Amino acid sequence: MKVLLLLGLVAVALGDITRFEGEKVFRLKPVLDEHVTVIKDLAKSIEVDFWRPESPELLTIDIDVDIRVSAIYLDMLYTILQQSDMEHEVLIEDLQTAVEAQADSGPTPRTHSYTKYNSWDKIQSWIASVSSSNPNLISRQVIGNTYEGRPMNVLKLGKKSSSTKPAIFLDCGIHAREWISTAFCQWFVKEALSTYGSDSQMTSLLDQMDVFVLPVFNIDGYDYTHKSNRMWRKTRSRRSGSSCIGADPNRNFDAGWCCNPGSLQQPLQRHLLWSIMKAYITIHSYSQLLLFPYSYTYELAADHSELLKVAEGASAALRSLYGTRYTSGPGAATIYPAAGGSDDWAYDLGVKYSYTFELRDTGRYGFLLPESQIKPTCEETMLAVKYIAAYVQKNLY
Repeated sequence: MKVLLLLGLVAVALGDITRFEGEKVFRLKPVLDEHVTVIKDLAKSIEVDFWRPESPELLTIDIDVDIRVSAIYLDMLYTILQQSDMEHEVLIEDLQTAVEAQADSGPTPRTHSYTKYNSWDKIQSWIASVSSSNPNLISRQVIGNTYEGRPMNVLKLGKKSSSTKPAIFLDCGIHAREWISTAFCQWFVKEALSTYGSDSQMTSLLDQMDVFVLPVFNIDGYDYTHKSNRMWRKTRSRRSGSSCIGADPNRNFDAGWCCNPGSLQQPLQRHLLWSIMKAYITIHSYSQLLLFPYSYTYELAADHSELLKVAEGASAALRSLYGTRYTSGPGAATIYPAAGGSDDWAYDLGVKYSYTFELRDTGRYGFLLPESQIKPTCEETMLAVKYIAAYVQKNLY
């Protein structure tokens, strides 16, 4: 009886984890307006998970469209693709296999590791230990709680000073399933603490400026991707009168909307002194892009030429390590127009050097970048972020 009960509990526990057997990720290449219509109609008739761009509203011709489709809809999709004569390829043959292949073989360490995708519990313990490891260089503050009640910790890196220093704000994990993003913020903190005193650039940066790091922005969603559904993207908030769960955190900043859509920037604005912020860097995946404002309009930002120059320099620094190529430019013109992005919000708040990174890769693994790529991805991204930081430090305004 006990054994049956135990098996039942195991089944219940396993039942809570979404599995993706037989699901595929396709890259569609719409070159005609009718191709765009076909994809939009498809999204209305079946459940389609848009990986890139993130919703059917953002579709245009000549932009590759990456979608995840359940096994039960594959025959239908193949028929539609054949009828429309749209070019396409399969990026991921079986999503469940890709999910399982993301983790490196070998035992999972019980504690936090910089070369693993850590659970929220491990990251929380890491935040507590790392923030008390060097009180002269790092401290933490809680800027609010998530919808599910988890504390949002910001780590402040910089040599202690009696006066307020100019600062850079770095956040990771706005979208829950972009695990490589969250890994980078942890890597940045490690590098800052371990190279201060030996690396002249990092030492100078932390002596003269502070860097505020929000290691996981969308904590509820991130925790959910580890425990229930690896492909979850949004927050876990609920609105009264709606059965929908979650909002897209990067389409809810007050940027380019005719009305305020629900401002997820409130904890950032309420608890942080934005007048001291000279740069804002937000880390996402995937696509290998370095973007800057604007995304909500095709109009160029007032500081366009300078922002482009810095982005191109940062991309070159990144490429120098492993040859990874990034495309840089304003969001709307480089990928597609979209309102509510955090970089546009920060720029319109007066933070001139406002950048969005879309890390590796370009679609082979998509959101399921293997753990073996954490180290090289973080190493090369570190060079780009340090390039931007050094430029900002020399060009304070």
